[in-house]
Amino acid sequence: MNRIIEKPVLSKATTKRLSLYLRCLKNLEKNGVNRVKSSELSKMTQVGSATIRRDFSHFGELGRSGYGYDVNDLIKVFSDILETKEEKRIALIGCGNLGQALLNNNFRRNENLNIVCAFDNDPAKVGTEICGYPVYSIKELSDVLKEKQITVAISTVPSQYAQGAIDQVVASGITAILNFAPDPLKVPENVHVHYIDLTSELQTLIYFDGQSLA
Repeated sequence: MNRIIEKPVLSKATTKRLSLYLRCLKNLEKNGVNRVKSSELSKMTQVGSATIRRDFSHFGELGRSGYGYDVNDLIKVFSDILETKEEKRIALIGCGNLGQALLNNNFRRNENLNIVCAFDNDPAKVGTEICGYPVYSIKELSDVLKEKQITVAISTVPSQYAQGAIDQVVASGITAILNFAPDPLKVPENVHVHYIDLTSELQTLIYFDGQSLA
């Protein structure tokens, strides 16, 4: 297999699909599957075979005609691209119901993604532990982020308060933020924000489900 020498520049959509591919490939590996065809991966991911082959073409010759793709090789390539081998220490901003659900789960399927602390402005939560993780005051954010060597932040703060919280995160030097509030945030160009809007995701799902029944 001709391996890539340096990381290609990928679109957000392609990068998101890589994460999906990697999750499915790891499940195949656990089940003892050594190779997979694009048509088989398409059924698992609901991504078209042509799109899968186009995505894979960014990384050189990963497969062979008639043989398919080596599962272990794909896992290595995509893990290198997505940097899943290096621990990412994560801070959670906001300990409401959604925040607590994230703490409880804490990326169990990927041991290198690790929420290590949480922040809130509720005096009843500050100074306590939720799901075994310490909750700090938002006022302590800058010092704690540096002390715990945080590189990524997840914000579940409601839209009306999200900008103020993210301003503090950015001021602390964090450039990778996952935001569960749908309203766009104002951040410097070097800061990358990915938005998760559950309502939009559900509406999209319902639309495509309706199309398939039409």
